[in-house]
Amino acid sequence: MDVFLHKFMSLFFLLISFFPFIVSMSSCKIRREFHLNGMHKAGDVILGGLFEVHYTSVFPELTFTSEPSEHICQGFDSPGFRHAMTMAFAIEEINKDPNLLPNVTLGYSLYDNCATLVIGFSAALSLASGQEKQFFPQEKCSGGPPVLGIVGDSFSTFSIATSDVIGLFRLPIVSYFATCSCLSDRRRFPSFFRTIPSDTFQVDAMIQILKRFGWTWAGLLVSDDDYGLHVAQSFQSKLTESGLGCLAYYEILPWGENPAELTRIVEGMKKSTARVVIVFAHQINMIQLMEEVLRQNVTGLQWMASEAWASAAVLQTSRLMPYLSGTLGIAIRRGEIRGLRDFLLKTKPGNNTNSENTMIRQFWEHTFQCRFAPPPVDWLEAGGALCSGKEDLETVQTEFLDVSNLRPEYNIYKAVYALAYALDDMLQCQPGKGPFIRHSCASLHSLEAWQLMYYLKKVNFTIPFGDQVSFDENGDALPIYDIMNWQWLPDGKIQVLNVGVVRKTAFGGEELTLNEDKIFWNFENNQPPRSVCSKNCNPGSRMARKKGQPVCCFDCVPCPEGKISNETNSVECFSCPEDFWSSPKRNQCILKRTEFLSYHEPLGVCLTTASLLGTSICTVVLGIFTYHRSTPMVRANNSELSFLILVSLKLCFLCSLLFIGRPRLWTCQLRHAAFGISFVLCVSCILVKTMVVLAVFKASKPGGGMHLKWFGAVQQRGTVFVLTCIQATICTVWIGTASPVPHKNTQYHNDKIIYECVVGSTIGFAVLLGYIGLLAIISFLLAFLARNLPDHFNEAKLITFSMLIFCAVWTAFVPAYINSPGKYADAVEVFAILTSSFGLLMALFGPKCYIILLKPERNTKKAIMGRGTPKC
Repeated sequence: MDVFLHKFMSLFFLLISFFPFIVSMSSCKIRREFHLNGMHKAGDVILGGLFEVHYTSVFPELTFTSEPSEHICQGFDSPGFRHAMTMAFAIEEINKDPNLLPNVTLGYSLYDNCATLVIGFSAALSLASGQEKQFFPQEKCSGGPPVLGIVGDSFSTFSIATSDVIGLFRLPIVSYFATCSCLSDRRRFPSFFRTIPSDTFQVDAMIQILKRFGWTWAGLLVSDDDYGLHVAQSFQSKLTESGLGCLAYYEILPWGENPAELTRIVEGMKKSTARVVIVFAHQINMIQLMEEVLRQNVTGLQWMASEAWASAAVLQTSRLMPYLSGTLGIAIRRGEIRGLRDFLLKTKPGNNTNSENTMIRQFWEHTFQCRFAPPPVDWLEAGGALCSGKEDLETVQTEFLDVSNLRPEYNIYKAVYALAYALDDMLQCQPGKGPFIRHSCASLHSLEAWQLMYYLKKVNFTIPFGDQVSFDENGDALPIYDIMNWQWLPDGKIQVLNVGVVRKTAFGGEELTLNEDKIFWNFENNQPPRSVCSKNCNPGSRMARKKGQPVCCFDCVPCPEGKISNETNSVECFSCPEDFWSSPKRNQCILKRTEFLSYHEPLGVCLTTASLLGTSICTVVLGIFTYHRSTPMVRANNSELSFLILVSLKLCFLCSLLFIGRPRLWTCQLRHAAFGISFVLCVSCILVKTMVVLAVFKASKPGGGMHLKWFGAVQQRGTVFVLTCIQATICTVWIGTASPVPHKNTQYHNDKIIYECVVGSTIGFAVLLGYIGLLAIISFLLAFLARNLPDHFNEAKLITFSMLIFCAVWTAFVPAYINSPGKYADAVEVFAILTSSFGLLMALFGPKCYIILLKPERNTKKAIMGRGTPKC
């Protein structure tokens, strides 16, 4: 609906501005015609052109009573006139080509827009509708439109205004310099095409350059028109989406004289920490801006130029180069047009002073500083020269003849050829196979502009320079830009060097090719500047945005333990996997240190040595007892139980080795089972031995023989077996229901893994220890009761002492085990096993071995029974 309303208003403006006719019964007369600077050539088909041949224009003040007077264009622009002549050259070259549009002569009508919207708009309307002073409504309308297509305009704002109205006629407009991305809107501008890339691609190219050099903090200056405002919106949006940087400031450059605003803008640039300044503006904006930059002497800036001023010779002066040298610019693709300079040298003014080719006469007067007759009175009074028209262009130095850097001209050349190829395709249509109603074809005598537009959309050709020309669905050309660098040489010469190219890839992205070795930097050591709000956050830290400031301004916060960042300017720190931990620099995850009671550490070596030593002692004692098995000391009080105690103690020493080394499932299950069964076997033997001592003592009294029948060898073995089987059952149930398993414990230390065995069932572990404790307490109590027996029954004292050591050790074990972390819990348990085992071994077998080995005279039945004991 908005588009329809916009077009309706445009048509209304067209009707009230261009057709104020006085209608009579016989004919229509134009009320007022536009007086425009132009250049014309007749032909079978006419192409129009709109160019900036003058910098500006002056309009006289109007009153309600005065008649409207004509505008005056001022400031002749030689490059602008060269643009117009390039179109004339292209048309002449096409007319000479026998393979392109044979038997058709192209003509042109070229107008000067004087860099003023109303003049450019008036010129476009003149091209679309013609300037015939009178026509007759009764006549039958026939023939084609005044022009079949328009090349222009150079300004985006002008192109928008023109296309809004001309688009109603479906008249093709091919711009060579209007880059506003808004012109890609096919609904609003259905007949607009261009041979210059859209600002969308230019913005992408600028962002690619910022990314290449790591410039994340930049200022943006734009012109106050459609070109600048649209590109500013696009640039800010895409820069934010890319996350590659942000703007330190954004300013709109004023039109006309506004020194106060320029002063404010430059002062802001001077205070900013951004070293990179991106400018999307026109030459006139840059001229005004640089005057203020010069006045405030703002140096140390890296300028980035849009295509509108990247090749502007007017800024390449020794006065401005101390500030602008090193500028990187996005420039229109440079091309070569053979024969153009020779054509330009043939430019001559007409002899007729009323000639319609007024632009040539103005160029001649500007170049040779003369006036054609009749000259103004003040010119003659000032002693000015008269133009003869025979002056030689080769004798003067003029920018008009400089064809070394053809960029807008190259786009104009491609635009003219695009229209020519479209017309050629249209005229080669075979009747009955055409694209229009009933497969009809267009006719040269009844040609309509909209018919040419159909073929223009499909045009695809390659010009002699080698570049392909075609248009996408939005009327945009294949995007490609040159990257230019402004260089101030030591000898004072200035050159603008091509240092790269940026083009669209087949995948829709941007491919930036840059020769950095050729770039001149106007900074110390010829190195690119650093333009960031905050220094990069190194790996091992993350960015923390400063409150109230752009995202590019941040603090660097070190990653906490267990988290890392391995990229520069990381947004967040990432947690390491379960078995990994952060390095000291927090820039990588490393395997966590593992901790368990190892055979290779001093504590493990000591415990292993103690275990093997205890095993060896048990073996030696067992050997001694075996060797002396027939002696009374060994045979007394059931030698079989003594052998079982030695074997069980040996197993107790060996089971401690299961607690050393990296825990595995089988070691976790076996360690507690072996420990529990071994100790129950040992303690049950001691218990039975204690009971036998008491039974023998009672049997020695009159009538006490009946007690021994309950403590025969079979009953002793049976009791030990039953008591041991109960512990074995407890272990079986525990392992079967809630088996101990290896576990990676990170509770105590985050940076290392403690391998341990979790008991699985605390109740099972408690029952196992409680059963051992119960047997030990019973043994202790029985032995304690027998402590005062006569000396020949003194083994009870040894049992009492051994059980006292055993109970003390395991009573201290429980709190120590609970409060010991990681491997130290295993060490405490091993220590308890070894201590209690050594206590039992030394208390029970130490005195006996002493007698057997060192006091053999006491190893007799009489000595043991307390009779005939020798006195010392």
